[in-house]
Amino acid sequence: MKKMLSLTVAVMVLTVFSVAPCAAKTTWNANSVWPPNNHQTIGLEEFAAKVKAATGGELEIQVSAGGALGYKGPELLKAVRDGMVPLSDMLVSGVAGDEKIFQIVTLPFLVLDFEETKLLNETVRPYFDKAAEKWGQKILYIAPWPGAGLWTKRKIATVEDMKGLKTRTYDKNGALVVEATGGTPYALPFSEVYSSLATGLIDSVITSTPTGVDGKFWEVLKYYHPLNITVATDMVNVNLKAFNKLDKKTRDALVAAGKEMEEAMWKKVVEIDKEKEAICNQNGIETVPVSKELLKALAKITDGIRNDWLKDAPEDAKAAYADFMKKVQR
Repeated sequence: MKKMLSLTVAVMVLTVFSVAPCAAKTTWNANSVWPPNNHQTIGLEEFAAKVKAATGGELEIQVSAGGALGYKGPELLKAVRDGMVPLSDMLVSGVAGDEKIFQIVTLPFLVLDFEETKLLNETVRPYFDKAAEKWGQKILYIAPWPGAGLWTKRKIATVEDMKGLKTRTYDKNGALVVEATGGTPYALPFSEVYSSLATGLIDSVITSTPTGVDGKFWEVLKYYHPLNITVATDMVNVNLKAFNKLDKKTRDALVAAGKEMEEAMWKKVVEIDKEKEAICNQNGIETVPVSKELLKALAKITDGIRNDWLKDAPEDAKAAYADFMKKVQR
């Protein structure tokens, strides 16, 4: 009887030790609303690979692209907060309706070039981190998009040429820009853009070159105007409760991988912009050079949009804005 008892205990001990490594493994679903070939999705896949390698497979992130998990852009801040998905990328401007400080990256013509875009991101990051924590999540990295240009069926050379445009926009301030130039904004999900262009519901789109490729704009549009109205960013956020359940070594590896990914994504974006624009050109889209006169006129027209935002902005947003303007000496 004693021998049988000893044998049973030995088997139990062996079983515990044999399954313990498997039990320690954590698997997360990661949500991306972008298509598999979009640079943001590719970046998220690379990030997942970095995390898996750094943790020896103890943390595995499975990326679902194209909105396959069923979550739409504007609801992602809430979805991560509520633990519906532990990790997701999200367009910062897309969730700015829930957190006003995120609207700073949507202010038209606030940044004049890519270097200023980087500086803006560095300036607002501490404020964004604070806002994300309030929403029960942690920002692992922020990655840029190429600047948002105007895609049209007719060539635009002056502000007057923009009058009457029916333009798909992706945020409030983009809509205000369209209204300020005499057009009509349409807040449509990306999945409806192509059909809306084909049917004539809209005749133009404000977005960046990767989206122009994703949407095969050359089939329904003719011209691309690189106005750099705004330079959007994506943030990859993790639910704080899920993050804090990890051991310190895994948490540190996750944060380190995020820093590496952020640096890599900012280096790639200029090259990606040129590559995607070239694809559009090869398929028939004509890039229309933007004159200094047009940019000056647009900056003047949209000055009120920035000032109106400041009036109602929370103190952290005002502080971030002032900090950035001081750095660029404007």
